[in-house]
Amino acid sequence: MKKIITLCAVLLSFLAFTAMQPDNKPEFKFDMETHEFGKIPQGTPVSAEFKFTNVGVEPLIISKVNPTCGCTIADYTKTPVKKGETGFVKLTFNAAVAAPFSKAVTIESNAKSSNKLLYIKGEVISPDVKK
Repeated sequence: MKKIITLCAVLLSFLAFTAMQPDNKPEFKFDMETHEFGKIPQGTPVSAEFKFTNVGVEPLIISKVNPTCGCTIADYTKTPVKKGETGFVKLTFNAAVAAPFSKAVTIESNAKSSNKLLYIKGEVISPDVKK
């Protein structure tokens, strides 16, 4: 019986200790999470740069940026972003087809929320259409 009580006390102590530890994980704070291009001409690629700050403690590392289609290319800060420093995710959209668009991009990282979504929206207009 003493062994069971001792085991429970050790387990409870461990759980209490881990619960009191501060959360040191890195965390994104973006200036904006959606960029609205408005009307853009067909055949002209457009880009938007999303700036972020690491508001966590540990360095923030982006491992991958996944666009939802081949019409969007991503560039991003490839080095660790330390606490309080800034980084970027740049999205370039190939405006090949005249139509409204709304695209999401997933950022994989070591942040508190390991996956983060950014959005670009707008309407590609044909050169024949008057603005």
